[in-house]
Amino acid sequence: MLQSKQQIMDSVQQALSAKRWLHTTGVVSTAIELAQRYGANPDEAELAAIVHDVAKYWPTKQMEQTIREQQLDVDVLAYDKQLWHAPAGVFVAKSEYGITNEDILNAIRYHTTGRAHMSLLEKIIWVADYIEPGRSFPGVDNFRKQSKIDLDGTLLAGLEATIIFLQSKGKTVYPGTLAARDWLAEQVNNVNND
Repeated sequence: MLQSKQQIMDSVQQALSAKRWLHTTGVVSTAIELAQRYGANPDEAELAAIVHDVAKYWPTKQMEQTIREQQLDVDVLAYDKQLWHAPAGVFVAKSEYGITNEDILNAIRYHTTGRAHMSLLEKIIWVADYIEPGRSFPGVDNFRKQSKIDLDGTLLAGLEATIIFLQSKGKTVYPGTLAARDWLAEQVNNVNND
């Protein structure tokens, strides 16, 4: 059964450090604002944002075990451990909080990697996570400004910046992230050519 929003918030807050909870509340406010701006359901955006990092501080072995046992994006285990909390979070969302809405679950699942054919809600949660008020990296203010007029353009630029950053660190980029970038680039180019 779906828990109340307050019950879910209390549970997630207990699972996170104070700093990560502050990040989460920033993602929540940003996601609601983006949902209202682009016509998504603000309640769904809020719920996905609340839960998106719930498994962030699980021990690596627990994340891996959950992903394997629940058959959640097992291929992610071959890539950076920073990606693992997203599918583990889907498990928590379903099993502990009673969330069954596939769009919300996918927004949690793909908030780190993106994917081709992202829904509006998935795009909103990815961008909100990237630009929330606590984030501080070169160019973040430009991303915030762009997000007010062009969600797809912001997502595409964010994916490209993420890919470049990972490559500069010698990390292998998750194929779903590359697929998201390529798909979105095609979408943006088609819009610009119309």
